Amino acid sequence: MNILVTGNLGYIGSVLVPLLQNKGHQVTGLDSGYFEDCLLSPVSENFKQITKDIRDVESGVLDGVEAVIHLAGLSNDPLGELAPGLTEEINFDGAMKLASLSKEAGVKRFIYSSSQSMYGVSDTDEELDEDLSNKNPVTAYAVTKWNAELQLNKLQSDSFLVCSFRPSTVFGVSPRLRCDIVFNNLVACAYTTNKIEIKSDGTPWRPVVHIQDVCAAFRFVVDNWAECKDQVFNVGNDALNCTKMELAKQIAEVIPCEIYVNENFKDPDKRDYIVSSQKIYDLGFECKIDLKTGIKQVQSAYDILDEPWYANY
Repeated sequence: MNILVTGNLGYIGSVLVPLLQNKGHQVTGLDSGYFEDCLLSPVSENFKQITKDIRDVESGVLDGVEAVIHLAGLSNDPLGELAPGLTEEINFDGAMKLASLSKEAGVKRFIYSSSQSMYGVSDTDEELDEDLSNKNPVTAYAVTKWNAELQLNKLQSDSFLVCSFRPSTVFGVSPRLRCDIVFNNLVACAYTTNKIEIKSDGTPWRPVVHIQDVCAAFRFVVDNWAECKDQVFNVGNDALNCTKMELAKQIAEVIPCEIYVNENFKDPDKRDYIVSSQKIYDLGFECKIDLKTGIKQVQSAYDILDEPWYANY
């Protein structure tokens, strides 16, 4: 299948593309290229690359494309809050433009990378499902993801079907590593300072999922479209529904360090929710990577070790 992957030169896209290629899919990448040279290890270059801002996408990039996986966007809350109007322009307007052009071009499969951030601050200790749970987005980033999902649903037709993914907070190694996301950041703190500072009381829930599992889920949907089309899926590992304190303690078992709770710090990140990914599990998908494995992989990356960490996944 010919698949267009937007944001392919980012943290997740750099892992996803080789997984798709290993299954025999032909990939075209579309990316602004801002992080193209931020490489920790070599990446596959055996595909067509289009360097273009998602806001400037034109119909020609969709020639011959059978499926779109849309990852591109401003992908963290601080950046989103810096200029909320820009966040809406890129994450919402850009997604809608790409989806509309895809529909006009006859693309039948549109897979949208959304976010569990839309659950915001949950008022329940129950696991949240995709359809019946309350949506409480508290950041510009989360608002654009939720609004895009709603609008994409309105664009659907018999010939243009959408599947939306809501991943947990992703962690793990990528050729283009992100150290700002919570788990990778905590590992970095333990590694470099022998200390983890929890900037809250440690009780907020923060489900996490390994980057290889997220990418495997994208591949699963591509290959099982009949069962996954017109669906929304939480993508996570229910065993990794953890509080921030639990994440820190798991890291400390691998990288000995002090855990310091700074309850006086006013953490701008108020997210607190527990999710269920049973819906996609019921279709036969399964997350494989646990926290300890992920910690050791990230630790190895910080050691600048060249490990073939995704070759046989």
